[in-house]
Amino acid sequence: MTLSSPVSHLDSASNDASIAAPTLLKINQLSVAYGGIKAVKGIDLEVREGELVTLIGANGAGKTTTLKAITGTLPDCRVSGHIDYLGVSLKGRTAFALVQQKLAMVPEGRGVFTRMSIRENLMIGAYTSTDKHQVENDIDYWFSVFPRLKERSSQMAGTLSGGEQQMLAMARALMSHPRLLLLDEPSMGLSPIMVEKIFEVIRNVSAQGVTILLVEQNAKLALEAAHRCYVMESGLITMQGQASEMLNDPRIKAAYLGES
Repeated sequence: MTLSSPVSHLDSASNDASIAAPTLLKINQLSVAYGGIKAVKGIDLEVREGELVTLIGANGAGKTTTLKAITGTLPDCRVSGHIDYLGVSLKGRTAFALVQQKLAMVPEGRGVFTRMSIRENLMIGAYTSTDKHQVENDIDYWFSVFPRLKERSSQMAGTLSGGEQQMLAMARALMSHPRLLLLDEPSMGLSPIMVEKIFEVIRNVSAQGVTILLVEQNAKLALEAAHRCYVMESGLITMQGQASEMLNDPRIKAAYLGES
């Protein structure tokens, strides 16, 4: 499957992320505390244009909290440090403003609008667009990528299976033509066949030049798809490097791949 213009924002983007590429997202000394509990403890992280960067770690490591800090969707807590997108601080930015700036997120648990149809969910994803013809073309495109959604286009999203909801959540986010896409545990709770389909789409979206920050429980698939990787443990970044090299690191194999 080859993705075309509906997701591509960089017509001349290289599939190989270059170290000279501009930094889209830069996190410096980010800390998040809920009462007396520090969930994130002063981490640094950056994502350059055209990269697929994965953030792996055990449950409770602080990965989802990091993504929610980026999007400003955390519950009441103390957040310190700096988060810059396109060289500008995200402090105080609303989710609406982030989508307008081409930053989209597929949250853990999918977050579809359960009482709206599949088509309505996709149209919500394109709410910043004023080009109705382009919106319809994009909907048709994602229906071609995910035929199950087309078959159920008028069905309420809340009646879909978990895998179908994940398809819809991804397609909805990509309807906004994001420059940076945040994915939080896209394979969670899905069948092996559905996981394979979701990662096929992730790889192809990345190949079209969409920059991705991926939080994923399946470390092997994440490392195989990514350019670079950060490992998070107990709120700290403990390792980072090229994903292809970390895939063969004995420490990663033992801790996350079930290999000795």
